[in-house]
Amino acid sequence: MKNTLALILAGGRGTRLDILSAHRAKPSVPFAGKFRLIDFALSNCVNSEIYDVGVLTQYLPLSLNNHIGIGKPWDLDRRRGGVTILQPFKGKPGSTDWYEGTAHAIYKNRSFIRSKSPDNVLILSGDHVYDMDYGKMIDFHRENGADLTIAAQPVPYEEASRFGILDHTDDWKVKAFIEKPEDPPSNLASMGIYVFETNKLLEVLEKYCSEEDSDFGHHIIPPMIRDDAVYLYAFDDYWKDVGTLEAYWQTNLDLTTQIPELNLYNKNWKLHTRSEEKPPVKFGDNSIASNSLISNGSIINGKVENSVISPGVYIEEGAVVKNSVIFNDTVVRKNSVVDKAIIDKEVEIKENCKIGVGDDLTPNEDKPDLLYNGLNVIAKRAVIPEGTTIERNCRIFSYVGIENFKDKHIKSGSTLTSEVGQKVAEGDEDQVRELNT
Repeated sequence: MKNTLALILAGGRGTRLDILSAHRAKPSVPFAGKFRLIDFALSNCVNSEIYDVGVLTQYLPLSLNNHIGIGKPWDLDRRRGGVTILQPFKGKPGSTDWYEGTAHAIYKNRSFIRSKSPDNVLILSGDHVYDMDYGKMIDFHRENGADLTIAAQPVPYEEASRFGILDHTDDWKVKAFIEKPEDPPSNLASMGIYVFETNKLLEVLEKYCSEEDSDFGHHIIPPMIRDDAVYLYAFDDYWKDVGTLEAYWQTNLDLTTQIPELNLYNKNWKLHTRSEEKPPVKFGDNSIASNSLISNGSIINGKVENSVISPGVYIEEGAVVKNSVIFNDTVVRKNSVVDKAIIDKEVEIKENCKIGVGDDLTPNEDKPDLLYNGLNVIAKRAVIPEGTTIERNCRIFSYVGIENFKDKHIKSGSTLTSEVGQKVAEGDEDQVRELNT
């Protein structure tokens, strides 16, 4: 794979992750306790012996840049190759400073591609969960003399409208591609993983791409299917697009089963990350933990069941956490119960709270398409007052404090915000930067 350059698209905001991505780019969202979403693409590259990697960032890149650094956890701190962070930059007079879409992001980095002189360019999304040997796909691409190869696999029909949908001939040549169709003709979905012959990629970017015509799915792939050799690479192993709150929550909890589909313990295909230097997990005299992932630095004095616990979480005596994903350094105080929730970093849930109560599944008043199955989401550094009850499908914005709770019984479908949290959710990057420092 020495002549392959990997480019990871990591600038997406991830709006369907709602308040979880208000402080960070989607590829930087924590996953499985100690990891982040982008760790999968980076680890797949080095496990596939691809050591020349560019990461294209844009939206709130600070946490992502800090996480990647010089790439040492992935063995990418190299004199030759290694990892390069590719941020938006000022181009020709009159052009935008920003990446306007997936193809436009690659288009603006044509000089970087040329400087590397690769035979092939591998383009990846930075926010999918999967293990994949890219070498097999690249071999398939070369054996077929393809200009472009697209990785794909079946998805449930009810989710197919979220993807680019493909059709192919018996010899795997792509004959049709429809980006996010309202009425999908099939359920064979593009995984957002492309292998391009380098000269062909540069040619089609020059020919078809501009700030207005900026996406692979709409503006590059369709004319290539008509004029060039475009092949489908069928990938039949584990792959998840955790693009919604429900998918993100479920994919995390799937890892707590006895034998999960995704093996985080495979010594031959390690998932690398930048680990926090924290002490070992500590369990108290009366603690109980079952079917859960519990990360370094956590102290468990209560009960944890079917949950994912990130580094530094503190669960006090008598507290119960079940069916939930808890981010770093959150505290659940005595005798509180948390059921079916995603709770972001540095949240404090004070004593005797009940989060996730009752059978009322009224969809969220502001995001009914995201929260409708009983899942609650509490954003970064919120404080939940003592004795508060939160029912289902609720959103609690970042930096919500005791003063924001006019009532300690929050009904299903409610949204509770603060002035600071609202600014963050609306994309006030100055506010995000100030708070994160």
